Amino acid sequence: MMDRVEGHLNIRWEGCLEEKPKACGLVLFGASGDLTHRKLIPALFSLYQRDLLPDNFFILGCARTEMTDEAFRKKMRDSIANSFKNAPSSRLDNFVRRCVYHSGDYQDKKLYASLSERLKELDKEHSVGGNRIFYFATPPNLYSIIAYHLELSGLAKETEEDSPCIRVVVEKPYGYDLESAMALDKELRKVLSEHQIYRIDHYLGKETVQNILMFRFANAVFEPIWNRRYVDHVQITVAESIGVAHRAGYFEQAGLLRDMFQNHILQMLALVAMEPTISFDADRVRDERVKLLRSIRPFPLDELDQYIVRGQYGPGFVDGVEVPAYRQETGVAPDSQVETFVGAKLFVDNWRWQGVPFYLRAGKRMARRVSEIAIIFKKVPHSMFAPLEPGELPPNVLVLNVQPEEGISLNIQVKTPGRKFCMKSLTMDFHYQKAGIALPDAYERLLLDCMLGDQTLFLRSDGVEAAWSLVTPVLKRWEENKKSCPLTFYQSGSWGPGESEALLARDGRQWRVL
Repeated sequence: MMDRVEGHLNIRWEGCLEEKPKACGLVLFGASGDLTHRKLIPALFSLYQRDLLPDNFFILGCARTEMTDEAFRKKMRDSIANSFKNAPSSRLDNFVRRCVYHSGDYQDKKLYASLSERLKELDKEHSVGGNRIFYFATPPNLYSIIAYHLELSGLAKETEEDSPCIRVVVEKPYGYDLESAMALDKELRKVLSEHQIYRIDHYLGKETVQNILMFRFANAVFEPIWNRRYVDHVQITVAESIGVAHRAGYFEQAGLLRDMFQNHILQMLALVAMEPTISFDADRVRDERVKLLRSIRPFPLDELDQYIVRGQYGPGFVDGVEVPAYRQETGVAPDSQVETFVGAKLFVDNWRWQGVPFYLRAGKRMARRVSEIAIIFKKVPHSMFAPLEPGELPPNVLVLNVQPEEGISLNIQVKTPGRKFCMKSLTMDFHYQKAGIALPDAYERLLLDCMLGDQTLFLRSDGVEAAWSLVTPVLKRWEENKKSCPLTFYQSGSWGPGESEALLARDGRQWRVL
């Protein structure tokens, strides 16, 4: 609940209790990899600290690297220590004691036979009742292989309605294009039911992204103006100051359109623009997200350069430090044509948004790290404040800050105290951090929801298909005709190529100053 008292925003959180999951075992495939150590284990320990893990649970790490249980526990302890400097030793000891390790070749059925026996022992030891979550934190080419062997060994089978729950979390990238995504889906569906598959997009676990629906649909003041009558356009920016670093091998194959647009940006767009649901039920929310994605007008392939800008970062300075060009990064081809920046303009062909442009941009080696959604409202139609013309009055702008400072801001026009006629833009800001609210990592939310069986923040098969259906024709066009959307270059530490500015300038608009 929120109250305004003497000009200050006071926040009281009442009735916001989290549900605790029932007993389960978590099996992390790819347990020796970066994702497990940097994100998954710290997120699970944070849930444990908040008393949001089941009373009965265990974590089994599985990978090809040979390792003893004790060696794995030491790695887990080190991962947690890097994220939590003052973790209570007793809590840390109790947590890592539940961590065990199992090694083997993912393509060898012997691994799954021994894994099955190990899980039976752990189920009995920790009394989890056979409930399991398998997390695929491996390279994507192993997803269908692991799923196949889980079926072959009987580890992924749910027999009856009241049988133990078996769930599988699949990391992105979910496919390379529409054809490969649907082929992967076909393989997984041979083994699993849709309700067992949790396709993860960690952006959907971020607090401000989750807040979009409540902000829109729990406040009567905003939803009536959330449409073409009052909104001039929408801007979504996902900027990173880092380069490709150790991900060059992956990025050379993927590019930014696959890596960022097909998932994160389109999912944020869907939440911003979707219609209200009948209830806050997982499938009702996902129904509306899918409807919105299907309403996006396909890009005109014969004039892509009028709607999409491709860029690649050159040398420059970020935070005062000189950085190399993308083509100078280790593992990158010296003549690489891979895009590290994409700017795009698209339209949603439905009643609410007809004619309203959505401008999207994402890039690496940008001026700073920031992700935001900006709703730019139309300017007032008439100015009573002569000699100011309507066009001279700045529009109201609502900004949802996704990272790094999660929060919400609203820009309005007010009178400056003193003189009779003096107007000024005022920004009303709310930031969780400044309000003293510690935010959980996105993986905490998503892991907890998976244990609870809540798929609201996970992707459904038809949603994946809708997103790839929009992006795949563009990717194919780029491969067939490089001139249809030529690669441009931008200086590291900038906000992207000049062509991105021109994308808006042609419509008499400009990117927000960040």
